[in-house]
Amino acid sequence: MSIGAILRRMAQAYPRLRCGALALVCAALAAGPALAQPEAGRPNIVLILVDDAGYTDFGAYGSEIATPTIDALAARGVRFSNFHATPMCAPSRAMLMTGVDSHTAGVANLPESTPRAHRDLPAYQGRLAPGVETIATRLKRGGYRTYMAGKWHLGHGPGDLPDAHGFDRSFAMDATGADNWDQRSYLPLYERAPWFEDGQPATLPKNFYSSAFLVDQMIAYIDSAQGGEAARPFFAYLPFLAIHIPIQAPEAFVRKYEATYLEGWDAQRARRREGAIRSGLIAADTPMGPAPGSVADWNALTADEQALAARSMAVNAGMLEAMDHHLGRLVAHLKARGQYENTLFVVLSDNGPEAGDPTANRLFRAWMGRQGYSQEVETLGGPGTYAAIGPGWASAAAAPGALYKFYASEGGLRVPLVLAGPGLPQGQTERAFTLISDIAPTLLDLVGVADTGPPMHGRSLSPVLQGRASAIYGPQDPVGIEAAGEAALFKGDYKLTRNAGPWGDPVWRLYDIVRDPGETRDLAAEQPARVAEMLADYDAYARTVGAAEIPEGFSADRQVAANLGLHILADFRTPLLVGLGLILLVTAAAVLGARRHGRRHPEQAARLGRLAMRGLLGAVGLLFVAIALRIWTRPEAMAATLGLAAQSPLGLATLRADMGAFFAGGGLFVLAAAVRAERRWLVPALVLLCLALAGRIVSLLAGGWDLMSLPPMVLEALLILILASGWRSLAPRSGAPEL
Repeated sequence: MSIGAILRRMAQAYPRLRCGALALVCAALAAGPALAQPEAGRPNIVLILVDDAGYTDFGAYGSEIATPTIDALAARGVRFSNFHATPMCAPSRAMLMTGVDSHTAGVANLPESTPRAHRDLPAYQGRLAPGVETIATRLKRGGYRTYMAGKWHLGHGPGDLPDAHGFDRSFAMDATGADNWDQRSYLPLYERAPWFEDGQPATLPKNFYSSAFLVDQMIAYIDSAQGGEAARPFFAYLPFLAIHIPIQAPEAFVRKYEATYLEGWDAQRARRREGAIRSGLIAADTPMGPAPGSVADWNALTADEQALAARSMAVNAGMLEAMDHHLGRLVAHLKARGQYENTLFVVLSDNGPEAGDPTANRLFRAWMGRQGYSQEVETLGGPGTYAAIGPGWASAAAAPGALYKFYASEGGLRVPLVLAGPGLPQGQTERAFTLISDIAPTLLDLVGVADTGPPMHGRSLSPVLQGRASAIYGPQDPVGIEAAGEAALFKGDYKLTRNAGPWGDPVWRLYDIVRDPGETRDLAAEQPARVAEMLADYDAYARTVGAAEIPEGFSADRQVAANLGLHILADFRTPLLVGLGLILLVTAAAVLGARRHGRRHPEQAARLGRLAMRGLLGAVGLLFVAIALRIWTRPEAMAATLGLAAQSPLGLATLRADMGAFFAGGGLFVLAAAVRAERRWLVPALVLLCLALAGRIVSLLAGGWDLMSLPPMVLEALLILILASGWRSLAPRSGAPEL
C-alpha cells in the first residue's frame, strides 16, 4: 500500500488527528528503506541508446532475438514505426542530446571521417558547439539529478565531456567504439579505449563486460543520492556499446543462436520482413528494398566462410540479448525500490545496422594479430576475439529498408523507438514521422520542465502520444538530414534522398516512404514538380544549418578506411624504418665496395655484378614460382592473402588459371634469364608486370583512391626496376657480345 493511501485511511479513521501527528507519521514512513519518491511527482527518465541496432532487431519489431525487457516496455508503452535518426552515430547523438540539427550542434560528421576541407567549419568540429545545451543541462536546471554511463562520442577535449554538459556523474567512453571485455582499442585510430569518469581518465575493472558494467555503474549512481537529494527525480542516460563492432558476448548468450543463421542472410532478411508484418509494424504488401550490391551470394561461400558468418551473427544476437538482460537488471532494481511505475523509459538506436567489416582487410588483420585479436569460430565473441556482421546480415537487420548505416536510405535512417511510462498509451504503434531531435523536447514536455534554454529544432511528440494530433509534422513541413554527403528531405509522405557512398549513387531520388519504405520505386521522373520543390527545401535547409558540399569522390566509410590504413602503417613504422635503414646501409656498403674493387679490377667487378644480378633474378623467379604453386594448391588461402573474393568453384578455378599463370609464367621467364644469363627472357616478364601496374593505375583512376592498392603497386614497380636492371646487366643472347 502506498504512503498516500495509508495516510488517507488514517485521516478517515481518526478525523481529529492533528496535522503535527500526521507529519510525524510521514517522517517515520519516509525514514524506511524504500527510495524516496521524486519531488512534485515528476517521473524519472531512463534514456537507453542501442548502438547500430537495425529497424527489426528488437523482438517487438519482429526479430528472432530475445529482448524481453525491451518488448515488455513496448507492450507497456508506444512503439514508433516511422522514427528516423541520422546515418551515423555522432551526429545522431548530438541531435539526441541537444534537440537541434547536428550541424547546429557542431557534429555534422564523425570526427573520424570528416574531410580536411570541412575541419575548420563550425558545423564540423566533432564536439558540441558553444551555447548549445544538452537535455541534461535543461533537466538539471529543472531540478533533476543527471547521470550518464556509456558511449559519448561528442569530444573529450577541455569542456567536451559529459561533466561539462549537465551530468552530475558520468562514466563515458569517447570514441566510435571499444572492446567490450577490456580496456583496449578496437581500431588503430586510438591508442587505447578512452574511458573517463566525471571528466577524468578512468581505468576499467578486471571483470569488465560493457553492458554489465554500465548497468552496475548506473545503479550505483542512482543509489548514491542521500537525504533530500534522493527526493529529486533522476535522468539516467544509458548509451550501450552493444551492438557496435567488435561484436562480443558471453558464450551463454551466443550458444542459443548457433543454429539460427545457418540458412544465410537472404533467408534471414525474408524472415525479418515477415516478422515485422506479423507484429503489425508494416503492412502485408510492403515491398522489400533491393539487396545492396555489397552482399555476397551465400551459396557461393565456402563451408568455413558460412560457419564464420553464421557464428558472427549469433554473437551479434547474443550481444543484443545480453544488453537486454542487463537492462532488465536496472528495471528490476527500480521495481524493488518502488520507482518503476514513476519512470519514463525511452529506447532507440542511433542509426541503422553496421555493414562494415574491417576484418576483411588484410592490413587490418595484421594489426589484429599485433593486438592479440583472433577470429577463431569456436571462441568468437569471447575475450580477445573480433567479429562484425558485414553487409549481408546488416541488410537483413534493416529489412524491409534498403542499405544500412552510413547511407541516407531507410535502412540507414529508420530505427526503432519505444516510449513507456506514466501517462502514456499502452500497446500502441505510432506511425507518425518523427526525428531523433524530437526526443529532447518530448522529454521536457512529458515531465513538465519549462524550457528556458536556447530554442530547439525538434518538436514534442506529446500531441500524438496524447491523441491530440495524428502527426508531428504537417504535409508542408520540410525536414532535412545531412551527414557526410548522405542527404534526405522529408515532406509529408515523401522523401527526397541522395546516397553518396560507394553502394549508393549521388542522384536525387523521390520515394513515398509511407507505402514504400523499402524505396523500391523512384517517383522522380513522374513528379518533377515535387522534386524541384523539395530540392529547393533541401537547399534552404543546408544553407540554414551550414551543411557543406562534400569533396568529389568522398564517402564516409572510404575516409574511415583510409584513416585506418594510415594508422596501421604508422603502427608498423618502427620495424619498417629499421628494415629500410638496414637495406640502405647494406646497399651503400655494397656500392662503395664495388666501386673500390672496380677501380682495381674492372673486368672482375663486372663479372661479379652480373653474377649478383643473376642471383637476384633467380630469387625473384623462385618467389614467383612459389606463389604460383601456393595458388594452385591452396587457392582459398591465397585468395584471402591477396584480398580477393574467390569463394565459388568458378572463382577458385579462375584464380588458379589467371593469377597462377601470371606468377608461374613470369617466374619461369625470370629464372630462364638468370640461368642462361640472357636478357631477352626478361621481356615477357617485364610486359606482364607493366600491364599489371597499368591495370592498377586505370582501376584507381576509374574507381577512386584505395589505400590497399598501394602495397602491390609499390611491389610491382620495384620488381620492374629489378628486371630493368637485369636487362642492362645481362647479355642479349648466348654468345652475343655484352653491352
